[in-house]
Amino acid sequence: MSIAKGAPDPLSWDLLGAFLAVQRTGSLSGAARALGAAQPTVRRQVEALEQTLGTVLFTRAPTGLTPTEAARSMVPYVESIAASAEALVRNVSAPSTAERGTVRVTASEVVGVEVLPPIFAELSRKQPLIAIELAATNDSVDLLRRDADVAVRMTQPTQGALVAKRVGSVALGLFASASYLEARGTPRTVAALSHEHALVGRDRDDSFYAAMAAAGIRVKKRDFAFRTDSDVAQLNAVRAGLGIGIFQVALAARTKTLRRVLPKLRFDLPMWVVTHEDLRGSRRVSVVFEHLVDALTKYTRAR
Repeated sequence: MSIAKGAPDPLSWDLLGAFLAVQRTGSLSGAARALGAAQPTVRRQVEALEQTLGTVLFTRAPTGLTPTEAARSMVPYVESIAASAEALVRNVSAPSTAERGTVRVTASEVVGVEVLPPIFAELSRKQPLIAIELAATNDSVDLLRRDADVAVRMTQPTQGALVAKRVGSVALGLFASASYLEARGTPRTVAALSHEHALVGRDRDDSFYAAMAAAGIRVKKRDFAFRTDSDVAQLNAVRAGLGIGIFQVALAARTKTLRRVLPKLRFDLPMWVVTHEDLRGSRRVSVVFEHLVDALTKYTRAR
């Protein structure tokens, strides 16, 4: 986009919000839909920001708008401002002593999509005045920056300002659909996994293969017939009969068509519920934190 002429506008959140929406969606139309605004309005806001900063932020490409180096360097700062603004809104959504208001929770994609919804449904029945915002993502969400109020994590947090409660360990195992095993047979040895069967696993996340090797399953990326970094896509690929994959035992048990293979192979991941120490004085955050601790403790004990 070109820098608009005229007097620069002040650096307001409207301009930064438009920038962030274009950055995330890659187009003016996508940003307009995300913001609930008209496309010409978003264009004017981005051009006003370019005028204020004296630099071009986006260039046109066949696939949409491409951020310039200047735009990419701005993203962490603008995202921090956005996170702070959202945290402020949550903080004033109700008095700290009230069991009402909004609490933002983050968890991995598969935990957020497959595990937490029924837990939040139970919470809603007990605490109907507490609203939940859920960020289901495998990307790291910064609790210190208040990107979320409570996190469910599979690694122990190390920052001193965080309060963490270990709820147990999640058992992982190898699973395949009944239809796949009927067609391809059941593997009897670890060696048979890569030589005789189709495997479902990660694509660009190389740590996955290192973790499997540590568990005694030595496979390479080319051994996997279906690869995706989406945990939910992996789960549904195995449900559809594409191959054998690794899943949480308690989660796989909910799907009647999945069967565990090589049951002696087991992996364990610790699970933690985490919040910022400054938020423990907030009653609504404390209620959500304790509810997650209780419910996830029961979940990790399921085998």
